[in-house]
Amino acid sequence: MTHKTKFGDTANLMAEALRLFDEYNLRDPRSVTWKDTVLPLEYAYSLMLTDWVVSLQPASSEELLLASRSQHIGRWEIPRDNYPQGREHYLKWRKDLAAHHAEITSELMKKAGYDQPKISRVQEIILKKRIKQDVEVQIMENALCLIFLEYQYEDLRKKYINDPGKMVNILYKSLLKMDQHGHAVALLLNYGPEGKALLLRAVEDIRCAKSH
Repeated sequence: MTHKTKFGDTANLMAEALRLFDEYNLRDPRSVTWKDTVLPLEYAYSLMLTDWVVSLQPASSEELLLASRSQHIGRWEIPRDNYPQGREHYLKWRKDLAAHHAEITSELMKKAGYDQPKISRVQEIILKKRIKQDVEVQIMENALCLIFLEYQYEDLRKKYINDPGKMVNILYKSLLKMDQHGHAVALLLNYGPEGKALLLRAVEDIRCAKSH
């Protein structure tokens, strides 16, 4: 039996929110091939993220599942090119994006019939509040990093084929965001020999840093 709220049962609320999230992300003009199907990029990304979250935490809460489907909602609406180059502007772009995702998610959850406490919790996960302390936020961060490793790492590695140290540094920064469970899963993914070697170097660098 589903739990009843003043708006209806939670299963129906969640189904409607997910429908609205997907409908929004299906507008993405960019595309990617995933599982042999060409899909709008952010729609595909949201499905990847939900898959990883459920894989990491099969008993995921309603809020975590909603956040996984809307973590990057409407990302194409604030392109990186709108900001100058440089790390400071990159971080400003990332901060603005997170606020954008949280705002769209709030609007669509309200439309679906959710109350503010549920909306606020989903926004906390999207905004990665208390990462390393909040278990669900950490699951989300692990999932985001695993998507990078599974779908984006190999292409990026080829970009830095002549600068493996740079790639190890990128991996190091990504792995720092993950916990031990995330690291264990990351090491199980399929990599080419060069990619696996760089990943192991980054893992070893983290272990060395923690031991000092």
